[in-house]
Amino acid sequence: MTLPKIILVPTDFGAPSEAAIDYAIDYARVFGAEVVLMHAYEIPIMGFPDGALVATAELTTRILEGAQAGLNRQVASRQGSGVEVRGIIKQGDAWHMVNEAAEETGATLIVMGTHGRTGIPRALIGSVAEKVVRTSKVPVLTVHVDEHAPRTTTAAQENPRTTLAYGTHPANRSAPQSRH
Repeated sequence: MTLPKIILVPTDFGAPSEAAIDYAIDYARVFGAEVVLMHAYEIPIMGFPDGALVATAELTTRILEGAQAGLNRQVASRQGSGVEVRGIIKQGDAWHMVNEAAEETGATLIVMGTHGRTGIPRALIGSVAEKVVRTSKVPVLTVHVDEHAPRTTTAAQENPRTTLAYGTHPANRSAPQSRH
């Protein structure tokens, strides 16, 4: 595995994403890498018996503006970190957009926060991180933290659970294998 030069961090603005950003910045300092924060949003489509109704232009604009404002806050809050941090917004299904952004930015590592949902909530909502791990052409580091625990230090210092996965994509077949 080559050292990461561009680390992609998908964000939904929640606590797991914040922890993943902190982790990515810690790694970026060590490797001299750039961090790219990425938020994907979808335009809601409402279904009616006589056909689908796409969201209005006003609603679409509000969704984009809200996403951009959230991303701008996350980027701005990391400007003093000693690491180059920038943000990109993508419209579409989150896991597809993560893979697309990784390819477009030339990311060599993806760092993602996980919510750790199980059972019915996971079955209903799905796991973006799981889908990215299975389909990514680059290694994916997942970070899971307790969303309800107070945070007083960076995620890396708190040592939450992390998993580095190479996925099953053919591009990852030459990735190093761990032995336990």
